[in-house]
Amino acid sequence: MSEMFFKLWANGLIQKGVWETVYMTALSTAFAYVLGLPLGVVLHVTDRSGIAPVGWLNKILGFVVNFFRSIPCIILMVAMIPVARFILGVSLGNGAVIVTLVIAAAPYVARMVESSLREVDSGVIEAAQSMGCTNWQIISRVLLPEARPSLIQGATISTVTILGYTALAATLGGTGLGQIAIIYGHQRSNSDIIWLCVVLMVVIVQLIQILGTYLVRKLDKRAR
Repeated sequence: MSEMFFKLWANGLIQKGVWETVYMTALSTAFAYVLGLPLGVVLHVTDRSGIAPVGWLNKILGFVVNFFRSIPCIILMVAMIPVARFILGVSLGNGAVIVTLVIAAAPYVARMVESSLREVDSGVIEAAQSMGCTNWQIISRVLLPEARPSLIQGATISTVTILGYTALAATLGGTGLGQIAIIYGHQRSNSDIIWLCVVLMVVIVQLIQILGTYLVRKLDKRAR
């Protein structure tokens, strides 16, 4: 290890970078699901094969989601800086970065949720309808519970994706491991620091994947 590594470790910058990366990822994922989960549910429900088909609404929402998903993440995050400034009053720092991350990730989450809900057996839904369940009851008591393992698996993938976004966010004033890799690694031609940040990101990804896999196996009735 280089002298720079030990200096960053002694100053607590490495530990701080790991913490900032984790909390930015956690907050961004949580808020992305606040927006993306209901949007994904509406996309599925209003589809022509859904329980409440509304063609025009489904097409409009689908267009909006596809529009935002088609824009490269870093470009979308730059474009959303004025939105962060409007909401928080600032355009730099982790708060602004989290706003841009949420906007960039929410459409992706919506499609993940929609895909998970499509996996629910139609027979289960038909049985609920035959018992007189309302659409809301079908969504809350059938669709979401039945799709829970797939939703968690999708959440794991989404979290890992957002973790990668946090590294890009360093170019917009965000902190964390991405900032350390850029400032102390790339700009100072110190490959040890770059690879250290890579290794730490890999470790975080592995921990997220292990937790996600455990929860899926715990909740998947087919595995019992």
